[in-house]
Amino acid sequence: MPEVKKVSLSKQAYQVIKQDIVTCTLSPGQLIGQAELTTAYEVGITPIREALRQLAQEGFVQSVPRLGYIVSLITIQDVEEIYEMRMLLETAAVRMAATRATDEQLKSINHEVDFTYTYKDTKSYSKFLDYNAEFHHQIALASGNQRLVGMIDKTLNELNRVFHLGLDYRDSAEEMHMDHTLLARALSERDADAAEHAIHREVTRSRERVLQALKRLPYIPYSAEHFPNLIR
Repeated sequence: MPEVKKVSLSKQAYQVIKQDIVTCTLSPGQLIGQAELTTAYEVGITPIREALRQLAQEGFVQSVPRLGYIVSLITIQDVEEIYEMRMLLETAAVRMAATRATDEQLKSINHEVDFTYTYKDTKSYSKFLDYNAEFHHQIALASGNQRLVGMIDKTLNELNRVFHLGLDYRDSAEEMHMDHTLLARALSERDADAAEHAIHREVTRSRERVLQALKRLPYIPYSAEHFPNLIR
């Protein structure tokens, strides 16, 4: 029984720390120690240690010898590469969806377009991003290419943490709702060119928000350059 409890607490610690990393409550570049986390999350040192070990394996934190852990940095190169991939994948997806989607799929996409978030309400960000992921997932499904669906889902998941940064940078709720509405409308009209234009604008705006937010991050003094022994 004690062993079961320990595993359960480790899982709980892993989930709450990961959530705080993804939502940027624990900021990229932030130095965190085990003792600090035990106090913050009211969990013993062993579950925290096991949670950090798993998060390190998944790339969410990195070990800093003699200091603890650092929340993994988000680099401009990371953002540029992932957004390049997103642009390629989603451009292909919307063009195929415009011609291959069933009428029922297009109705579903239009039905799911009415979602938004509240600026500076971080809890609403997570809900919004869940709806956003599902919206783009449905478009990918409508492309009729299952491999493309998997790649788009993976790419959006990789962007989840930077999406939170972008949402908190400025209030873009109305702008994003309009982007989604125009995209859904273009698909319902089976206008592949208009759909491509809409997704290009949406992805470009998202990338710009994220890059601007990234430039404001207080990496100093917790930037990679200050940790020559950082495990990469």
